[in-house]
Amino acid sequence: MADLIVKAAVKDALNEKNVASDFYEALDAEVAELLEDAARRAEANDRKTVQPRDL
Repeated sequence: MADLIVKAAVKDALNEKNVASDFYEALDAEVAELLEDAARRAEANDRKTVQPRDL
């Protein structure tokens, strides 16, 4: 699976919190699932364009 997140951006967004190394993998999996669900919703509505409402 390709990395969907930017580790540096995640670290910056969490400010001064420590981030466990396995957090990134779990977050990447969540994002992948979110994208797959959005794509399925768009397809179910006969669209090729994924829109915010698909989230």
